[in-house]
Amino acid sequence: MRTLIVGAGAIGGYFGGRLLEAGRDVTFLVRPGRAEELDRSGLVVRSPLGNIHYPSPPHVLTQMLGDPYDLIILSCKAYDLDAAMDAFAAAVGPDTAILPLLNGMAHLDRLGARFGEANLLGGQCLVSLDRDITGAILHLNDTHQLSFGELSGALTTRILRVAEALADAGFEASLSQFIVQEMWEKWCFIATAAGISGSMRASLGDVLTAGGRPLIVKLFAECANVAKACGYPLREPVRQRLLKLLTAPGSKMMASMLRDVERGAPTEADHVLGDLLMRRDAHSVTSGELSVLEFAYTHFKAYEARRLHGH
Repeated sequence: MRTLIVGAGAIGGYFGGRLLEAGRDVTFLVRPGRAEELDRSGLVVRSPLGNIHYPSPPHVLTQMLGDPYDLIILSCKAYDLDAAMDAFAAAVGPDTAILPLLNGMAHLDRLGARFGEANLLGGQCLVSLDRDITGAILHLNDTHQLSFGELSGALTTRILRVAEALADAGFEASLSQFIVQEMWEKWCFIATAAGISGSMRASLGDVLTAGGRPLIVKLFAECANVAKACGYPLREPVRQRLLKLLTAPGSKMMASMLRDVERGAPTEADHVLGDLLMRRDAHSVTSGELSVLEFAYTHFKAYEARRLHGH
């Protein structure tokens, strides 16, 4: 299966590197600057589950795209989605499967409008990654899970081929018949972790030490109420497992949105938090109490306003 990975950043580079090491037919679609890095230093991953150094991995620029690919894995930031769609459009054919690994749900509507819902799969990943100043990808925990499936839940010939292409490649790849449900559950988890660690500028463990458990619990409940109103109530075992992760004493978990703030970069506040608020309001899911979700979203938007002013 010819696979195009859009970008060789943290997520795309990590899973793409694992696939290359497993001998799969993988090409990265990159910008000129990243192409120069890959030519000079190769693809470098530093991971507790095994390092990768793949000299000059296969990569192309947008103008070099020709025949359609079988599978396109998309892992860009939400605010880069329009540019990414323009970049890989020439690689999409009638039978191309697009597997997005973005957080939230809004990207599915945008991708479906551009390329057609028939080309879309659902997907999510659970992994903590960053990049250092050299371009090396840093794996920050010992988890690297990737789940995928047809949005309908059907076990099609296409999704079985995707499962075969991603299997036994050095990470946990799971074919799911409930991928949309899982995406909602992860969204609630990510929104809580980002909202708390980002607005408190601290790890979840530090927030707990400061007495912040009620804030974590309340924000998670607000997110879960939105999911329920939209038809995807969190499954009870999953809800308990995620809440346990969010409130684990001593947790070093810090959302990538906090790292974005610390480096003065744009954030995915609109996609991760703002979209939940819009869906909440559309379904009239309000309690009349002070909303932690609103507070967290306002915090990030204030940061972005200040950032635009150059402060």
